[in-house]
Amino acid sequence: MAKGPGLYSDIGKKARDLLYKDYQSDHKFTITTYTSTGVALTSTGIKKGEFFLADVSAQLKNKNITTDVKVDTNSNLFTTITVDEPAPGLKTIFSFIVPDQRSGKVELQYQHEYAGISTSIGLTANPFVNFSGVVGNNALALGTDLSFDTATGNFTKCNAGFSFMNADLIASLTLNDKGDTLSASYYHTVSPLTSTAVGAELSHSFSSNENMLTIGTQHALDPLTTVKARVNNYGRASALIQHEWRPKSLFTISGEVDTRAIEKSAKIGLALALKP
Repeated sequence: MAKGPGLYSDIGKKARDLLYKDYQSDHKFTITTYTSTGVALTSTGIKKGEFFLADVSAQLKNKNITTDVKVDTNSNLFTTITVDEPAPGLKTIFSFIVPDQRSGKVELQYQHEYAGISTSIGLTANPFVNFSGVVGNNALALGTDLSFDTATGNFTKCNAGFSFMNADLIASLTLNDKGDTLSASYYHTVSPLTSTAVGAELSHSFSSNENMLTIGTQHALDPLTTVKARVNNYGRASALIQHEWRPKSLFTISGEVDTRAIEKSAKIGLALALKP
């Protein structure tokens, strides 16, 4: 069966990944190991200014059931259980955080050739109910994303989106923040052989009458090394280089500079991900 329109979160995702993914100003280190029973253990450390944050996670896969458990430096225990395709096209996700008793949530995702639906409900007396749905095919998608607070009877989120896709171009238009923010984005593949692509995102806030324009590009110097760059209308320019020095092990260095205040120090981020 064809993938179809995907989920609502897929609208504009290619452009967002090009413009924002892997850019960071912090120092991050991640190492993943595997036990003899097949459990994946991942340790992550992030240095944010004077603060150091860390977490340890474990992932166990048993047939179509994946269990993820993570503990952070604040002693929070995050647990996610995913059941992939208990029925064709269906995925069930159950998640909760200890000791937050209100964090329990059940989510159902269903993807069809002409539709994609995701709905979730909190496991509390007065839960938040989320629903997103997309109709279309591999070329066109039209969808909405809603969140309803049963305690107050109000919609906390009301978004809508549209996307157009062909072999080398993806364009999308979304209306977010209960109709206050209009965003348009596009992603264009220039050369598949070198993973060269360009993209842009323009957002307009009706309440503040402000615009945000971000444009970016990426290019593979070789099969293992990728460079990316972006700039926005506020003069902030960023660039990164990512190298896969061994399979699934990545080293990334990124930087950002304010072109309107060159005298300020540039922000430099480093990320190292190690996998066996």
